[in-house]
Amino acid sequence: MMFKVTVNGAWRATRTLWLLVLVSLSVCICVCRASSSREEDSAMENIVTEKKAEESHRQDSADLLIFILLLTLTILTIWLFKHRRFRFLHETGLAMIYGLLVGVVLRYGIHVPRDISNVTLSCHVNASPATLLVNVSGKFYEYTLKGEISANEVNDVQDNEMLRKVTFDPEVFFNILLPPIIFHAGYSLKRRHFFRNMGSILAYAFLGTVISCFIIGLLMYGCVMLMEQVGQLDGDFFFTDCLFFGAIVSATDPVTVLAIFNELQVDVDLYALLFGESVLNDAVAVVLSSSIVAYQPEGDNTHTFEVMAMLKSFGIFLGVFSGSFALGVATGVVTALVTKFTKLRDFQLLETALFFLMSWSTFLLAEACGFTGVVAVLFCGITQAHYTFNNLSPESQDRTKQLFELLNFLAENFIFSYMGLTLFTFQNHIFNPMFIVGAFLAVFLGRAANIYPLSFLLNLGRRNKIRSNFQHMMMFAGLRGAMTFALSIRDTATYARQMMFSTTLLVVFFTVWICGGGTTQMLSCQRIRVGVDSDQDNSMSITEGSERRSTKQESAWLFRIWYNFDHNYLKPILTHSGPPLTATLPPCCGPLARFLTSPQAYENECQLKDDDSDLILTDGDINLTYGDITVSTDASGAHTSGGPAYAGATSDDLDRELTYGDNELVMRGTRLVLPMDDSEPPFTDPHHRLRM
Repeated sequence: MMFKVTVNGAWRATRTLWLLVLVSLSVCICVCRASSSREEDSAMENIVTEKKAEESHRQDSADLLIFILLLTLTILTIWLFKHRRFRFLHETGLAMIYGLLVGVVLRYGIHVPRDISNVTLSCHVNASPATLLVNVSGKFYEYTLKGEISANEVNDVQDNEMLRKVTFDPEVFFNILLPPIIFHAGYSLKRRHFFRNMGSILAYAFLGTVISCFIIGLLMYGCVMLMEQVGQLDGDFFFTDCLFFGAIVSATDPVTVLAIFNELQVDVDLYALLFGESVLNDAVAVVLSSSIVAYQPEGDNTHTFEVMAMLKSFGIFLGVFSGSFALGVATGVVTALVTKFTKLRDFQLLETALFFLMSWSTFLLAEACGFTGVVAVLFCGITQAHYTFNNLSPESQDRTKQLFELLNFLAENFIFSYMGLTLFTFQNHIFNPMFIVGAFLAVFLGRAANIYPLSFLLNLGRRNKIRSNFQHMMMFAGLRGAMTFALSIRDTATYARQMMFSTTLLVVFFTVWICGGGTTQMLSCQRIRVGVDSDQDNSMSITEGSERRSTKQESAWLFRIWYNFDHNYLKPILTHSGPPLTATLPPCCGPLARFLTSPQAYENECQLKDDDSDLILTDGDINLTYGDITVSTDASGAHTSGGPAYAGATSDDLDRELTYGDNELVMRGTRLVLPMDDSEPPFTDPHHRLRM
């Protein structure tokens, strides 16, 4: 009996053990199946995600290919126009036309099949966060805000997605496309003619832009009030918005007119006035628009007029402009010192790369510091051309010129192509006929209030008057372009900004096509001379006493002091050119002068004294003038030096530097011209020339 009980107990234990094993196996099988199912689902999700990423990559490549083909087509058409000598339409106008055609095709000719099966319409939130985290079955997904879609466009979400693909982030324009355009403007600036008209250019660029901004702002505010009375205003539009619109459309970009001027060789003073104004007023418009945005009165109503808030905005304008100016000049000076005191010129590729990166980083550094990159990179370009360019090797000088000229050409045509494209691809256009008509009228009157009153006041102090036909041409040539577009597209979040952006596009189209296309006819109508050789024009101004006196008036006391200081101190410190600092600084500064003066400066001085015999054609006395040094040789070949040495440039020296940019030798009435780069026009004394 005992044995039977033991066997039964063992059997029960064995059966229980087997049951536990079977249950455990069942649980393991279920868990494995669940894990396998989850892994399969995860693998499928990864495959779908990879396919979507691949499709997105292909779509992005196709979008970029569209713009590349646009630029290619524009270049081929430009060649055809230049070959046939067509001047009624500039390359930027062509780029806009091609952009319009592609925009029409993308908007109305290509439709992605509608599929909203995966769109959830029942998720309600009280705000529109920039980033949204969504919990889906325990997995978190991150979504970014792309923009508002109106209720009637919900079913067209796929088409909207396709159009958004060809809509760039506005920061791309400011950080990638604008810097080479602005830098090239400063780097290619013809300072000889620029400084001859410096006072007038500053008046047009600073005072004229402010006048234009407020005239346009006041007129547009009246237009907005009228729209509100007749019930055509569907959103908020404040006076500060009107001033902001006045600031962005006051930025002129007469690239079309200047290209035609350069091709036809129009009067150099007219070219200098237009180019100088457009270069500087872009910078002024950017800072002015940011100052208007910074206008914040105290209290609940942020759009009322308050004196302290206005003074604060004015202080912001001065602070941002001066800070950006200082930052741009400082970057140029640092680059000049690096290229002077290193042997980078022995490695031309490294030299060009450093120059490029330092120049571009100026824009980003200014934006990161809260200043304006446009102002900083503009004055960086001017500083680089005036100082750093002289330290570069000949290969790097050619490379940097060609590099920034190419980048400027591509960036400018890309922006104008995108302007045409965005007229149809932008999702939130607001075209109001009354606002558009008011804008065109305000732009015309604002430009007139800039040119004519200031020209009248400037002519009171100018010997070389700005003639009435020049004024009419400057009025006609006030085109709007890349800067106006970039400022308007940077913020399109509100009703007012969307209406301003749509109207700005039409203003740019009209001025580029109509005003730019009619430049040649306007020149003929105003009887402005063309085919003017700048060297001949400068030579005539040297020989004519009245022209020389006008130059003195234009480059009066401030610039005369600047040129003396720059020639005797800054050029020797920052470049290899100019007189050695040992000759210009006091004797007590001898060690510092020897440290800062490069060996090339002494070599240039010695070479000037040693190599002047190569210029002797016959026996006789020869005086060679270079800068402020006069080296003489008599018939025996003895060398003597004289002249004002390094005491400073005289007023006649300055006149000749501003008016004539070549180092010249005169031998028995025959003048031999030795071309020198425009970046360093020499001081010469008209009484010290080579004579035989």
